[in-house]
Amino acid sequence: MSPRHLDLPLEGPLFDHGASLSVQVHGHFGRPVIVFPSEAGRAWDFADNGMVDAVGDLVEAGRVKLYCVDSLDAFSWSDRDVDVEERARRHGAYHHWVVTRLLPFVADDSDGAEPLALGCSMGAYHAVHLALQRPDLVPLAIGLSGNYDVERWRAWGPPGEATYFANPTAYVANLHGDHLDWLREHVSLLLVVGQGAWEVDPTGSLPSTRAFADLLADKGIRHELDVWGHDAAHDWPWWQRQLAHHLPRFC
Repeated sequence: MSPRHLDLPLEGPLFDHGASLSVQVHGHFGRPVIVFPSEAGRAWDFADNGMVDAVGDLVEAGRVKLYCVDSLDAFSWSDRDVDVEERARRHGAYHHWVVTRLLPFVADDSDGAEPLALGCSMGAYHAVHLALQRPDLVPLAIGLSGNYDVERWRAWGPPGEATYFANPTAYVANLHGDHLDWLREHVSLLLVVGQGAWEVDPTGSLPSTRAFADLLADKGIRHELDVWGHDAAHDWPWWQRQLAHHLPRFC
């Protein structure tokens, strides 16, 4: 089945008139899965790297509908010419697009079925952060080989309020009271990571994922930690296997 392609507009003073981000939709029915690409990736990267084929049986059977989106990382987290606080502010514009443009489109296109978020590498951060910020809209996220502490991403400059509220490792550590109770009730996270090549250096995914899982456990937030073996690398062939292993549980 050929994917559908569309563009959803970006709005605000940071963007030129007519700016947009792409969405590639695979499938015709099933649970909507919002797919964030790896760092600075595009909407078609998931398919081009074999991830759609890895769960093609679920797509063809109408169990899942994949909404693969563009990142804005090149303008935000990956722009090392600006400090971490400016990167976080720019990320806020992307998060606004996801919540105000992407999610309403997905809800309408999938008859309001409950979505989950999914991503690999930096995409895992986007998926997990979205679920923690808006579990009323996206209550489940699957992160494959993520790093959940934005201040560790070769950042420079003093972090401020924008960085804090974009950094799961920072804000989860300070959760308490009614808001923590609300998250405990509504959100669930699956964190998957390997112990092989590139999961420690240079990505920091293995130590970050383990530390973040410990933090979630301390706060009583529902999650699973699945650590694969020393052969499991920070790379597409392993993410294909991990996705094929876990996604059928949720659709």
